[in-house]
Amino acid sequence: MSLERPSAERTSELVESLAEIRARVQAASSSSPGHTPTLVAVSKIKPASDILACYEAGQLDFGENYVQELEEKARVLPADIRWHFIGTLQSNKAKTLASIPNLHAVQTLNSTKAASALNKALPSDRPYPLRVFIQVNTSGETSKSGLDTLSSASDLDSSELAQLARYVLTECPKLRLEGLMTIGALELSLSASEVEKNADFERLKETRDVLDGYLGGLSGDGEKSWGRQGWGGLTLSMGMSSDFEAALKAGSDIVRVGTGIFGQRVKKST
Repeated sequence: MSLERPSAERTSELVESLAEIRARVQAASSSSPGHTPTLVAVSKIKPASDILACYEAGQLDFGENYVQELEEKARVLPADIRWHFIGTLQSNKAKTLASIPNLHAVQTLNSTKAASALNKALPSDRPYPLRVFIQVNTSGETSKSGLDTLSSASDLDSSELAQLARYVLTECPKLRLEGLMTIGALELSLSASEVEKNADFERLKETRDVLDGYLGGLSGDGEKSWGRQGWGGLTLSMGMSSDFEAALKAGSDIVRVGTGIFGQRVKKST
């Protein structure tokens, strides 16, 4: 993949869209003083030139769904970009993902097999552990990946989510469990007021609280070995182009916006 400069017209369009989304992120999170959410620009299927235009406008966090596409883009784009992998994580792709020096986070961890493969594949001289998020299926839709939610401590004994979190903490020293991620149900028929009360966001927050308590019991009183470094408990990645403002008002720490910045996508050819 070669890196072409974006046209002046496309650059202007992207910079304007990015500025608008940033302003909306700031406005939606203004009720939480001191809380600065992360905006991940989801650049899947978009050309590297689009990413370069946003990067030159100050955007550093980008999300990709396909391992090969991420690898190709990372090879030609600036090395200080923070790449977030947000696609389906297959353990046989772990080695390729782990080879990307500026891979910042994998947001779709959902099995001990994938966690083990990532941990094994990461180079021993990586300066910091790879941030991982466990994907949670908050909507219960069979079409979505992710582990089941937690509603109380009584769920922990049989929970794949708790087992995976414990496995990352105890068996994967090259990984840091930073938080939980969800793709909520896309309910186009909901009114604006109903979107504000999105049950998927509440379920993820509830799950986070139960899991935080569980992990605290495992680690005792020492420095937390999970969550954002120096920040506290598990972080939440929830909210996309259609609902990121509601997600931020519900307490999201990371929002993933693609269409709102880059425009509609052409379906990836197979």
